[in-house]
Amino acid sequence: MRSVFKIGAPLVAAALALSACGGTTNDAGSSGGGKACDLKIGFFGALTGDAANLGINIKNGAELAVSQYNEKNADCKVTLTSFDSQGDPAIAPGLAQKAVADKKLVGIVGPAFSGESKAADPIFDKAGLNIISASATNPALSENGWKTFHRILGNDATQGPAAAKYIKEILKAPKAYVVDDSSEYGKGLADIVRKDLGSMVAGSDAIQQKQTDFSGTVTKVTASKAPAIFFGGYYAEAALLVKQLRAAGYNGTFVAADGVKDDGFIKAAGSASEGAIVTCPCLPPDKAPEFATAYKKAYSSDPATYSAEAYDAANVFLAAIKAGKTSSADMTSFIGSYSQQGVTKNVKFDAKGEPAEVSVWAYKVKGGKIVPDQEIK
Repeated sequence: MRSVFKIGAPLVAAALALSACGGTTNDAGSSGGGKACDLKIGFFGALTGDAANLGINIKNGAELAVSQYNEKNADCKVTLTSFDSQGDPAIAPGLAQKAVADKKLVGIVGPAFSGESKAADPIFDKAGLNIISASATNPALSENGWKTFHRILGNDATQGPAAAKYIKEILKAPKAYVVDDSSEYGKGLADIVRKDLGSMVAGSDAIQQKQTDFSGTVTKVTASKAPAIFFGGYYAEAALLVKQLRAAGYNGTFVAADGVKDDGFIKAAGSASEGAIVTCPCLPPDKAPEFATAYKKAYSSDPATYSAEAYDAANVFLAAIKAGKTSSADMTSFIGSYSQQGVTKNVKFDAKGEPAEVSVWAYKVKGGKIVPDQEIK
């Protein structure tokens, strides 16, 4: 089990003696005398729409970090401001422009999804606004040379092979059918699974987000007689797909990834979700018990997918603010050299903004709940 830091532990100490409000910063949020006590960090992702649950999980994790920071720095608080993208890549650029226009905003926890990241991240990079995504996993995002791009979790170049390995070695399925939702995230992930499964792929199909009738895909899957199906996409479509598969008599194992790891999947699919496997480059809540306790106290619910990752991401920005590293260049440099124990891992980034430490877990729907199954080594 990974060690985790205590929730009450102090943030990274500044290299120089700082006032209670931080050291010299850029003009953003400056209140005179070199102090910056009215700065903001942002959450960028879906708070409404089909994938809103995932975004709310992330916002809550970031909000908890900010709340704890403000309790310790009551005379120099930070504000969390939200940008509701609805998970829509078409909306993301306009929201990104709004974000970069706010000169008090020094960092973004997000964007939450890969499609909106592809659309918004060039705008953030051009403006020099640093981002740390808690959930966007498409591998190509770190290959664009964006200096302000970072993510706290492993990408689908690790999750995809892990899902394929689970199908081959744990389920021991001789073949699997692969379906994706045609999104930047879903198709990208499913393509990696297809590649890793190779000749084991019994067939392949694509659906569309917001589609509700999957009869064509269901017919293909059942006809293939594959004992497993992998779905790359989000929980709204996954729930309808597995429900229609079960209604058609398909009894194979339904395997999906982190976009499906939400109680919304179980709520919509009902008993059809039972036994489904969901992979995620995220830690089970019991690996960070003190964080889980603090989260439940704040929100009257257990932390959900990527809440802890968002908490770690927000704390990187808060440590930079505490150290007075709030200009674009200083923030980029601070994040690039950051190495501290978080609740999910030792948080450290490579030159492309990828995390230095990665793990992928398999979860299982059991008794109407998503519970840890095993880490996929």
